[in-house]
Amino acid sequence: MLYLIGLGLSYETDITVRGLQTVKKCKRVYLEAYTSILMAADQDSLSKFYGKHVILADRELVETGSDDILEGADKDDIAFLVVGDPFGATTHTDLVIRARELGIKVEAIHNASVMNAVGACGLQLYQFGQTISMVFFTDSWKPDSFYEKIMGNRKLGLHTLILLDIKVKEQSFENMMKGKLIYEPPRYMNIATAAQQLIEVEETKKEQAYTENTPCVAVSRLGAPTQKFKAGTLKELASYDSGEPLHTLVMLGRQLHDLELEYLYEYCDDKEKFHEFVLQDQEFFKPPPYVAPEEEWSD
Repeated sequence: MLYLIGLGLSYETDITVRGLQTVKKCKRVYLEAYTSILMAADQDSLSKFYGKHVILADRELVETGSDDILEGADKDDIAFLVVGDPFGATTHTDLVIRARELGIKVEAIHNASVMNAVGACGLQLYQFGQTISMVFFTDSWKPDSFYEKIMGNRKLGLHTLILLDIKVKEQSFENMMKGKLIYEPPRYMNIATAAQQLIEVEETKKEQAYTENTPCVAVSRLGAPTQKFKAGTLKELASYDSGEPLHTLVMLGRQLHDLELEYLYEYCDDKEKFHEFVLQDQEFFKPPPYVAPEEEWSD
């Protein structure tokens, strides 16, 4: 049996009771180590807590060496640990499909992830639209496919959850071309970089999916002891020091509820100024006033 087990967001103890019981009975335990990180735990602390050796599974192993992970899973129990929830990243779906092709049974044990814990910032989960990912720009590569998704969310008045890039065990282009297995230091996108890149794309597109004054919420170290939220405009957040990783950004939608706004006041520097920016932003994609159809009278 292959078990996909969610670890939650921060501590080694965030694993569920059923997840922990399952890990302890498994022959091999893998920790997926490239789509996210536990902020208050690492490989060694997990191994000690579980009483089991934990094998790090990097991108190369998961995406090209899945047969090694699945070896013997038709007879033995194998655990694949994922920070957050097992299905928070699409790459884990590929592992499930491969297991099914090999006739291996699969069970998922779920946990909290950024997709639901983000509600801690005060925004209501059913007010969110499509989630997007923001990658690090380079001089020659600045993907902006996310822009249309933000536009779609904004037209519907919905919030946009923006997941920020993580670079773990990545090679530089030069080392890849030379065939050298030299990896770059880990990089985690911060709030300021994400805000700057969003503004840059809008300045290029000029379609006003958002503006530099669009209100957003910076979410830092969600689920960790140092969890922090900051409400402000994109322009303000473009110079915001968000501290240690991990970070997520939420762009507000037009249908911001009064309770959501009241909650966010706790995280902004100037309540009146923030409220003013919210009101200004709500004018974008505002539906036209309702006009009742003319009634037709018969003779």
